Order: sequence, then structure tokens, then C-alpha cells
Amino acid sequence: MVENQVYDCIIIGAGPGGLQAAIYLGRYNRNILILDRGGGRTRHARHIENFLTQKSISGKELIEIGIEQAQNFNIHIQKMPVTKVLKNNYYFKVYTRDNKFLSKFVIVSSGVYDILPPIENLHKFLGVSFFTCIDCDGYRTTGKRLVIIGDSLKTVHLAFAMKEMFTKDITLIPYHFEVPREYEEELREKNIRLIIGEPIKIIGEEKIEAIEINTGQLVECEAIMSDFGYKLNDEFLSDLPLKRDKVSHKFITNSNYESSLNGMYIVGPLNTGNDQAIIAAGEGAVAAIDINKRLLEF
Repeated sequence: MVENQVYDCIIIGAGPGGLQAAIYLGRYNRNILILDRGGGRTRHARHIENFLTQKSISGKELIEIGIEQAQNFNIHIQKMPVTKVLKNNYYFKVYTRDNKFLSKFVIVSSGVYDILPPIENLHKFLGVSFFTCIDCDGYRTTGKRLVIIGDSLKTVHLAFAMKEMFTKDITLIPYHFEVPREYEEELREKNIRLIIGEPIKIIGEEKIEAIEINTGQLVECEAIMSDFGYKLNDEFLSDLPLKRDKVSHKFITNSNYESSLNGMYIVGPLNTGNDQAIIAAGEGAVAAIDINKRLLEF
């Protein structure tokens, strides 16, 4: 990298959306830099089974293959978190702790991270039999004894959906919220067990056998679906006038995934679309094609 050079596009985050965008832009022979903080939600996925051509692949493997593929097209990748992004009349200024980079366009693919409850042994089973996404992993609970935990009325609706699609054996444990009486009746009608208490520990060695609640009760189960929401990785965008959805607080984009700030594209779970690896990859491709068209006119 040359000091003070202007990149055609800086991509923030080496997730599926960012890497797919990089591959497209690299194939256009554009000068691209990826800045990645490391980690990421996709890397934690143990089994991705809904990505076309991949019968089953871990998120870690998917990202590592994507990085190698991007580097084959001369994409520069730096492991450093972005701290701030600004824009003047001409270029974006992308700051890390020790550096500043200039770019004509920016793609934000920094994603979100799941909010997890403080339950002992949780991380041992995360992505294996402790899940956080019905679209990603609901299928993996098919026919199993399932416990659903969460902290909002949305968790009750999640239980109804899981019962319809995946398993008849469901126990709902609401976490620090009271289920309205009319929903208690519907849970009984649908034969979904309701247990009041705070989950504190997952029991099991090789696989989940039960979840312990603070009353001392053990609830037998084979899988757990957790519903506590997520937090956006967007702190570095706080100085920019970006429009957000009033309900989800995610960023509003157009059909090419460009945000309300000219030249900044946002792909993946930070925008208001569905949060799936294969969808983020498609969004990255769309954004990259649009950016290349604009670079031809720059």
C-alpha cells in the first residue's frame, strides 16, 4: 500500500457480502482494500447448509476460502478495526487506530453480533446445538426436544413457528418477561410447555442433555434456540448522516444497497434486508457491479 493513495473502494468487513463484492471488483481490476477487525458472526457458524453448491460448510471455512479467492484477484486485506469514517466533497476518509485511508467508494459489511444470555457452558454448544437464528439453524432442530429462551413477546411467536415447522416437543422459558395470559392459553392449546425461571447452566458433555434453571429444575432437551436479538457493529459510522429504519435502527439502502450517503454501500445484516450469508453475498455482488459502473464515469 502506498501512503495517501486513493483506493477505488474500501470494504469494511470480510464477511460474505464484503468478500463477494471484493471478488467482483478485483475481477474488474479495481484497486480495493478490505479492512477487517477479525471474528464475525459468520465465522461462528458451524454448519451452513443453505448456501448454493455447499451441502454443509462451516462459516470459518467459507470465509477463509473467500479471502483466498479475493486475494487471487489482487485484493489487499488488512486486519485492523475501523474506528471512524468521514467524507469530504471528493473522498471517504477511513480511519483505523494508526492509519487513515482514502477511497472513492466504501462498502460496509461489518455485520452484527448476537446478544447471548449469561448461561454456563453456552459457548461449548454454540452453533452445534445452541442456536440463535431460525432461518440459519431451525432445520437442525427437526424432531428434537427443543427449549426456546428469550426476553420478549417475539420469543412466544418464535415458539409457535418452530412448532409448526420443525418439532412438536417444545418448552418455552421466558427470560425476565411475563407471557400475557392470552398467550399462555394459546401455548397450552398448542401443547407447548411453559416454564418460569432463569436458565443458568447447560448440562451435557458431548451433547446437550438438559438446561438448569435457577429454581434447581432440570429441563431435558437436545437443542436450544435463543432469542435475545443482536447488536449492530456500526459505532464507526456515528459521524455520518445515514438514514435508519425507525423500528430496527438498521440502515436504509436503495436497490443497489447504496445508503443515504452518496458513495457508501451497506450490505449484509446492517441493512433492512434479511440476514443470511448467501443473501449478503448477493448484495455484495450487486453493490460491486453498481460501483464499477460509477467508477467508469468518475
